[in-house]
Amino acid sequence: QVQLVESGGGLVQAGGSLRLSCTASGSIRSINDMGWYRQAPGKQRELVAAITSGDKTNYADSVKGRFTISRDNTKNTVYLQMNSLKPEDTAVYYCNYRHKVSMILYDYWGQGTQVTVSS
Repeated sequence: QVQLVESGGGLVQAGGSLRLSCTASGSIRSINDMGWYRQAPGKQRELVAAITSGDKTNYADSVKGRFTISRDNTKNTVYLQMNSLKPEDTAVYYCNYRHKVSMILYDYWGQGTQVTVSS
């Protein structure tokens, strides 16, 4: 099992910044992917950004150039720096950890942290 603890959400005005953090603990594998998803009211959960243990990143088009994902493998922690926030970024943000064991993919989720951007 892998446990994820998130922090850093909150209320910010449009144009502002927030930094989310997520620390994984438990049965961590050296090769894994971590990322952030978000879900706004009435919408499906969507990928925001992801990063492999080799630091390869992937971003949703809507956040490219504004958000930066990074990780510290020594702390099993992933960060999401969010700049130039827009009201449409308002959502619950979920941390995700993913790894393979014997060719089976396992996904773990954090409890979610609310990000609210006021106009």
